[in-house]
Amino acid sequence: MSDVVGELARVTGAFDQPTLTLLYKGHARVVIAIFRNAFTRDHRTIPAARLHAQVDTYLDQLRIAGFTDLPAGSGRDLCLRWMRGQWLVRSVEDDGTEVYTLTSHAQDALNLVTSLTRERASLSEHRIATIINAVRRFNTEVNPDRGARVDILNSEIARLTRERDRLLEGGDLPQVSADYMLEGYGELLQLVAALPSDFARVEEAFTALRAQILSSFRSEDRHAGDVIDDYLRRTDSLMTATAEGRAFEGAFTLLRDDELLLQLREDLSALLSHPMAEDILNDTDRRDLRGTVGLIRRGIDAVLAQRNRVTATLREYIQTHNTVRDRELDSTLRQLDAELVRWMASAGPRTSVPLPLLPARVDVHHLRERFHNPDDEAGPPPLRDVTRQRPDGLSLEDLLAQGGPSLDQLRAAVHQAVASDEPLTSLGRLFDTLDAPLRRPVEIFGLLHLTTNMDGFVRDEDHREVYRALRPDGSRRDLAVPVIEPVSHGPDSPPNTANDRPGRPTRSELA
Repeated sequence: MSDVVGELARVTGAFDQPTLTLLYKGHARVVIAIFRNAFTRDHRTIPAARLHAQVDTYLDQLRIAGFTDLPAGSGRDLCLRWMRGQWLVRSVEDDGTEVYTLTSHAQDALNLVTSLTRERASLSEHRIATIINAVRRFNTEVNPDRGARVDILNSEIARLTRERDRLLEGGDLPQVSADYMLEGYGELLQLVAALPSDFARVEEAFTALRAQILSSFRSEDRHAGDVIDDYLRRTDSLMTATAEGRAFEGAFTLLRDDELLLQLREDLSALLSHPMAEDILNDTDRRDLRGTVGLIRRGIDAVLAQRNRVTATLREYIQTHNTVRDRELDSTLRQLDAELVRWMASAGPRTSVPLPLLPARVDVHHLRERFHNPDDEAGPPPLRDVTRQRPDGLSLEDLLAQGGPSLDQLRAAVHQAVASDEPLTSLGRLFDTLDAPLRRPVEIFGLLHLTTNMDGFVRDEDHREVYRALRPDGSRRDLAVPVIEPVSHGPDSPPNTANDRPGRPTRSELA
């Protein structure tokens, strides 16, 4: 009796997979077209709001083009429906943005459709040569007979040596046909196209493992020490707990070799620069092959990020898990259940208990914001004894030399210069004739302040004159100041000093 019953069960399980349910869906053509147009190798994740708008736009364009057999609903409703079909998954990025990503089942369906759209021969020289080389290499790596493995290596070395010597002696390069190149490029594109779904399958395995561990933590009533031990044990076996994780671990060990990736990049560049590649490959195929190394790196980074997210989630759960609080809640619920059983034993069928849904509000007339602090009433700390750190004694002349301008002496000098028989040409010339104690840099501001409040002086902003100041330590400092000249008065009209009052000069006056 044939095993047709078992085969039917296995086929039924295969048809129940989300990949085939997507392909046999009523609107499968439309869904596949939307997925292929929205998700590309460079855009594996799309923000939720943007994908909703894109789906609406795609459906509108199809209606305008005359297609009537379209799925009903808005873009958001369709995306949620596709999530329930396990073709889309929605996650939250680190910045809080919700994004959609194709599941491995949807990517397998897209790869199948893509492979059917490419022209390829069912049987060719390249296909047979690829099988022979793969079997030979596999046998070389796993053959348990040491002698057989050495014989295989010797024969391969001899073959490669003969080929190298023939080329060095000027032998002709073997010509390949266009069909052979077409088959080789097709198989290479098919292998590269399967990489995103392989990486996505590993990510989904880690996500399922995280959900499984969290479910077991929440459902089991165990001590914190047991939970931590189980967490550490499962963390150590995250990469080996599933078949996908073990496969990725082996691939990761191979692909983190930078020299191997560099060799892959160089080989792809050589294939893309082949004379026949221009007639065989289109722009999309060239872009896919050229971005193979980047695709591998992004896939590895995505899987490692998902693994780190699993570890971070479990660690956060362990740190925030409060066993005492859970036990108190469980005890409270048990007490409520006991009281309910006791009440039901004596209550009638229509007896009700007034139970408020929310607790009553507490009226607080005044809530203290600050409480008594004994430190506020403590006395100040004792002063520190600095008698030994006292600076050297300063005389009155030293203190005055470090102070502000000497307004009284400057005012007397200005009045004396204005009232003298010799004409006063400018304020800078007057400053040069003063004594050394009155020629400090700060005295310049005093002169500007005094002459600003006098009516007998005018400022010339277009010209500058240099004030040669002397510091108390004997050093010089030259300052360029706008020219201030006295206004000529009659013999009986002294300068008006009614506005000569102390004050601080403005910023524009000191410019």
